[in-house]
Amino acid sequence: MSRRAARLLVVVLGALAALLLAGPAQAHVGGGAAGSDFDGRLVAVEPALPGVDVRVLSFGDEFEVVNPTATEVQVPGYSDEPYLRIGPDGVWRNASSPATYINLDRFGRVTLPPHADPDAAPDWVQVSTEPGYVWHDHRTHWMSEDVLPPAVAADPDREHLVSSWVVPLTYGGTDVQVRGELTWSPPPPAWVVWPVYAVLALAPLAAALLARGPGPLAVLLLVGGVAAVYHAATTPEPAASVASHAGAVVSALLPGLVAAAVAVGAAVAARRGRGGLTALLAVVLGWLLLVQGLPDVDVLWTANVLAQGPVLLSRAAVAVLVALGAGCVVGGLVATRRFREHPHRPADESLPLGS
Repeated sequence: MSRRAARLLVVVLGALAALLLAGPAQAHVGGGAAGSDFDGRLVAVEPALPGVDVRVLSFGDEFEVVNPTATEVQVPGYSDEPYLRIGPDGVWRNASSPATYINLDRFGRVTLPPHADPDAAPDWVQVSTEPGYVWHDHRTHWMSEDVLPPAVAADPDREHLVSSWVVPLTYGGTDVQVRGELTWSPPPPAWVVWPVYAVLALAPLAAALLARGPGPLAVLLLVGGVAAVYHAATTPEPAASVASHAGAVVSALLPGLVAAAVAVGAAVAARRGRGGLTALLAVVLGWLLLVQGLPDVDVLWTANVLAQGPVLLSRAAVAVLVALGAGCVVGGLVATRRFREHPHRPADESLPLGS
């Protein structure tokens, strides 16, 4: 590949990386936190609702009801006033319910309009034509920002049951109780994990400064590509009520596939002795890894991870994306200069006399 073609390739891949910036940020269920020390889980729906899907999302921060049946689900507000109707004709929300406004903010920090009165006649406004809805139900998560529950503050080194909650529903005139729990778990100790992140960040720089050729750097890029694919594949699907469900899934998978393709290209370039091109692709891949990993960086210091698969592997994948990605950007820049000045030659290629 000519130098001009190599530069054009890097420019194109860099532009593609910029276009992908918004994708990973929205990949983890609406772009919320990817890690938390809190976790909400569903315990029981009593009585059971065949055909109706009830889920707790984002560590208890969101509550979802999807009702494709012919019978309407009604959700009361915090004063037992009518709040939501979810059924075959979509979702209707009561503009007179205080819950309509309180649930718009994660911590309920809103000023109620004058017409928000639980005793007022319902003012139904259609908010979706789909039979599903997600909202912040403040019964399912901890409401005090930057303040730990008293039991957690007193003993932060072990797991705690913060609350047992109930969200009431009505299905075809039948009262239903959705029961769940909110727990808190201690985060991983920093002294165990941060040295690993330092090694990942320094490895590409060491490969650029100490290796005789681009091979070791290419191996690190392949590790980054594998981590990108794993991270994309284990990103949980967005809420079923998200309008563009398929688009959200594609936006989560695409960055990982692009990163893997760049890593493979770098490995091929290194095998052919193209150290300069390998180094340039290291910079591009490092940028792609950072774009994919930074939105989820909170999983590195939280107990719970929003991913499909083992928590340890999910946390390791993000560590590779962030730490190795940053190292690839710096190491790639160093290797670009070094391998340009000292091109890698096959072992059996003799050097001109005096070189």
